[in-house]
Amino acid sequence: MGKIRVSIYIDEDLWREFRRYAAEKGLSASELLEELIREELMTGLNSSIPEGEDYPEPNFDPIKPREPVSDFVREMRDERDSNLL
Repeated sequence: MGKIRVSIYIDEDLWREFRRYAAEKGLSASELLEELIREELMTGLNSSIPEGEDYPEPNFDPIKPREPVSDFVREMRDERDSNLL
């Protein structure tokens, strides 16, 4: 993935503090900003789950197939192949 140059307007003192903070972490300001943007975008994916809550454990019993699964898989592959052609 390529990099692009962007221009933003930000408070001078805030930017100075951000650069200092990035240096303390051993990163450039660009690297830290990229990391923070990635994290923010990922948190948006989980916004439907209230903070502090996890997914519930699945509660089901496994079932045994009535016939060999390999026949079913072969049938699905053949059907997919015929649709692709």
